[in-house]
Amino acid sequence: MNPLPNEWAIKHRADACAVTRRAFTPGEYFYTLLFHNADGYRREDLSEEAWRDRNENIRPFSFWKSRYEPLPPRPPEPLARENAEQLFRRLIVSKNPPANACYVLAAMLERKRVLKQVKTEQGTNGRVLIYEHGATGDIFIVPDPQLRLDELESVQNEVAQLLHSAAQS
Repeated sequence: MNPLPNEWAIKHRADACAVTRRAFTPGEYFYTLLFHNADGYRREDLSEEAWRDRNENIRPFSFWKSRYEPLPPRPPEPLARENAEQLFRRLIVSKNPPANACYVLAAMLERKRVLKQVKTEQGTNGRVLIYEHGATGDIFIVPDPQLRLDELESVQNEVAQLLHSAAQS
């Protein structure tokens, strides 16, 4: 049997027992059970007590014992997401938005999954990219400045300066 790619989408380790719903404590041992069915793989994390009390007739595809350690806190982003988004919003509605900076900021926000490019159109002044904000549904139309590789460093410096100025504000 050849598993399909979407079958490999298995949820991350839980912070609580799937049966008792009690949160795991740091250093506590728990069991991970992997079940395979028609929809793919399903993961359950069980406390030792739930493991002892389980129905042994229900056999997982695989299981193992681990020690629970909470995930470390996410490191702070080098630039707060709100600052890049606020700067992008401020620039895009300005009277004469800097096309290069708006384009690069939109690409940054797309990589962070804040914006999603939904369409590309040919406008009267060239190609435009249409973005949708994932949380608010706001639509942004960003002209494609057709950047060349030899322009990239100066545009990066321009955006870095704008972001630095926004962070100082």
